Amino acid sequence: MRCLREKLQQANLHLARNYPEPKLVYQQRGTAAGTAWMDSYEIRLNPVLLMENQQTFIDEVVPHELAHLLVWKHFGRVAPHGKEWKWMMETVLGVPARRTHKFEVQSVRKNTFPYRCRCQLHQLTVRRHNRVMRGEAEYRCVQCGDLLKADATTSCN
Repeated sequence: MRCLREKLQQANLHLARNYPEPKLVYQQRGTAAGTAWMDSYEIRLNPVLLMENQQTFIDEVVPHELAHLLVWKHFGRVAPHGKEWKWMMETVLGVPARRTHKFEVQSVRKNTFPYRCRCQLHQLTVRRHNRVMRGEAEYRCVQCGDLLKADATTSCN
């Protein structure tokens, strides 16, 4: 809460605004460290990853999710990790703009399905795998941009 309040105060001073404090909920599950919910103006944090990565989690994830809410309030609907979010992270909040965390997730990972791109093996969650199987979604590697394809040579974990 202290980090959230400090970063919010920093943003309000920089932006000359008085954005309210979002609700903080410790209900995020799976491998996501946190999510920002615009409609309810809340940040959901993963309590397991918080306990396992304490200070790094607080320093990176809390500002990351706060930046999403502030961008939504300040600019409206824009790309989730676009130039506005990057500006909010780096210029306003003073935190490096990283799209994903690098926490060890074995303790929170359930069954996963292996997918390959040109540069590495990825583990997709059951939910993402099912979306691919139903033709509702496709995923790309953030490193090389390749479309992820199910890896038949590896069994699920």
